[in-house]
Amino acid sequence: MLLSISTTHDPPTDLGYLLHKHPDRVQSFELAFGKAHVFYPDSDSQRCTACLMLDVDPIGLVRGKKGERTLDQYVNDRPYVASSMLAVAIAQVYGTALAGNCKDRPALVTTPIPLEARIPSLPCASGEELLRRLFEPLGYRVSVTAHASNVPGEPSVQPTLFGIELAATKTLSDLLSHLYVLIPVLDNEKHYYVGDDEVAKLMRHGEGWLAQHPERELIAHRYLKYRRTLADDAIKQLREQDGESPRVIDEDSPEDPREAATENKLSLHQQRHNTILSVLQTHGARKVVDLGCGEGRLMRELVKHRNFEKIIGLDVSHRSLEIAADRLRLDRLPPRMRERIELLHGSLMYRDQRVDGVDAGVLCEVIEHMDEPRLEALEKVVFAALKPELVIVTTPNSEYNAMWDSLTAGSMRHKDHRFEWTREQFQIWAKSICARFGYTYEFQQIGESGTTSDGREVGSPTQMGVFVRAS
Repeated sequence: MLLSISTTHDPPTDLGYLLHKHPDRVQSFELAFGKAHVFYPDSDSQRCTACLMLDVDPIGLVRGKKGERTLDQYVNDRPYVASSMLAVAIAQVYGTALAGNCKDRPALVTTPIPLEARIPSLPCASGEELLRRLFEPLGYRVSVTAHASNVPGEPSVQPTLFGIELAATKTLSDLLSHLYVLIPVLDNEKHYYVGDDEVAKLMRHGEGWLAQHPERELIAHRYLKYRRTLADDAIKQLREQDGESPRVIDEDSPEDPREAATENKLSLHQQRHNTILSVLQTHGARKVVDLGCGEGRLMRELVKHRNFEKIIGLDVSHRSLEIAADRLRLDRLPPRMRERIELLHGSLMYRDQRVDGVDAGVLCEVIEHMDEPRLEALEKVVFAALKPELVIVTTPNSEYNAMWDSLTAGSMRHKDHRFEWTREQFQIWAKSICARFGYTYEFQQIGESGTTSDGREVGSPTQMGVFVRAS
């Protein structure tokens, strides 16, 4: 993976002073996951360019890890695409420049200079729009080149790899701070454990810009790998930096601030909600409809995140909607938060134009409550009429029922369930949706996988399909 930084500042070679790397030498640095090399492909009176090339050792990444080895541990995109490893390399190799220190030229550190940064391969599953939403508010001119990922003879898919060029007049430390935080945010992955110290890192490298960024919540959640308590702590600090009072911050949360948050042994519905939240944020959804919202448990999680501009709950039960309104504390919410939420009475069997225009639809543990012959009507309402960019469907995995002693053979988990599918049955259904309505899908499992006493692998208790509308 490669990061190049160029300047036309007079003299251009000031870049060498700022980076503490002499343009006449190639330097190499040992890192935990490979080697980093710094070199200058051009350095003259007109322009100076410094390149940071990271040579990742994929075998070294696997060495020492416990468990069964799989081919994708060795053959993957990690050596080639910008990721948290590049962010670590920036901190270790360009650490002095990142911190804004230059003993020989201290005034130069605080001087904005014309800078261009290029990354040839940057992963972003949410597409070019998210790249621009992250960098353009920081004052960069952004040029993006999508790398085609289509296989001849197969349907076209949305690009997930991009070459990006950023240009602005800034201090070098600002540029490096932006890259250090946003590269792993775009990759939406980190190669190391995220603990409490990561909040301090985010605050340190986000100082002066992150609190005012319109995507600060998305950035915090992705940077902290969706560790809810860590992200909540970071967002609270950012809101305080942005001038909001502690009283306003507390009132802006539908949860009792005294409620103890724990991430140990999450219940299955909490795991489902966290996974759904992660997918919605990964795809940059802004307007979401919870189809069959029930008593509003998922909506209560979504409303905590300001990147969701509109959250709609639709359900056929008046009583469930009343409970949802109470759970969401609609009558006590501040006006600006209340405006983001809408509860609608309606059926999933019929098109409802009130929910047109949403980015994403969620069917969380809904389809199994319907008679299978009626699924066709729901499919047309959701995938043909509403047709959002993103649809998330979760449903029980019937194979996992063998793990519960309380369930007899052939019985279902809930008396109101009309059916429960195996993983194979669910994926057959998902493929038919894609073929008929022009979507692609990804299959995921939620919860710990189980193995019966006779050694049969039964998968996880919940299965999920993530459907993305083909362009």
